[in-house]
Amino acid sequence: MEAATSTPQTVPGEPGSRPAWQRIAGIVGAVFLGAIFLVAAYAKTLDPAAFAKQITLEGLDFLLPAMAVALIALALEVFLGGALLLAVRRWWILVPTSALVAFFLFLTGRAYWRHSQGIAPEDDAGCGCFGNLVERTPAEAFWQDLALMVPALLLAWLAFDRGGARPRLRLAAVAVLTAATMLVAWKAPELPLDNLATRLKPGVEPLSICAGSAENGSRVCMDAVVPELAEGEHVVIMAELESEALGEHVGALNEYHWGGSGPSLWVLTSATEEQVFNFRFTRGPSFELREAPAALLRPLYRTLPRSFLVRDGRVVETYRGLPPLEELAASQPAADEAAKAG
Repeated sequence: MEAATSTPQTVPGEPGSRPAWQRIAGIVGAVFLGAIFLVAAYAKTLDPAAFAKQITLEGLDFLLPAMAVALIALALEVFLGGALLLAVRRWWILVPTSALVAFFLFLTGRAYWRHSQGIAPEDDAGCGCFGNLVERTPAEAFWQDLALMVPALLLAWLAFDRGGARPRLRLAAVAVLTAATMLVAWKAPELPLDNLATRLKPGVEPLSICAGSAENGSRVCMDAVVPELAEGEHVVIMAELESEALGEHVGALNEYHWGGSGPSLWVLTSATEEQVFNFRFTRGPSFELREAPAALLRPLYRTLPRSFLVRDGRVVETYRGLPPLEELAASQPAADEAAKAG
């Protein structure tokens, strides 16, 4: 008597009933989209204050304070990004992911439409979900986000997981990642993360930093503001003229400037003409003061003042706050002696 044999049956809709290429394509799409979310979250985590400001400019703080909205949005982005990166493709992950992608595209699309209509944004230092770390025009932000996220989202839905055991270990890892991100975002303003969170760090050529769009004639570069940085040694301070952090040190800055024994001193500000006039009249600065658009300076700092040392057109050091004037003044004679000896 022949032994009865049975063939494993697959239930329609279960993973085993779908072609392998569909599941592989779905996982690739989810992982790629998750990586995009996490890279975008990285920029926001390092500078949550800038993200909160963007929340305010977009008018999204109508129910909660901007910082609370920023942290909630960051937590959602990290949780969904981490889940996708670990290939968790359940409907309760993909549905909010789809909503988040649609929301990102709505924001960049609205900015693109406003730009096409000649409506100037209040702050165009950064466009899209990557914030100040990436310089993009409104058009570039919209089309790049569309091209990167929509195909990946469609793939992620392909042969998604509809049942089976919950991926508890992967979700636990995502929860830990989200909690760690919230902790870093909370402590970020106190941490020395400026070189990571901005476009300004040692090795950068500051004169090549630009902002604005060439299409509407608003593009400006640092070489039009302080072309002198191309040669020699200079110390540059970015500051708000009305802040006490600068005002109470004007005397020391004047003394450093007149001493003439250190790198040339420049102060950059996005203040209005009236504020500049009042500062000159009330504070009496003797150092060089240059005006720069806010969009040009904003990607270069988290808090003001922030300073940097430039040598022959390249940043060699950055400082949180004002630079060490006495140290810079004392180092110049030694540098001159070394140059003569060389």
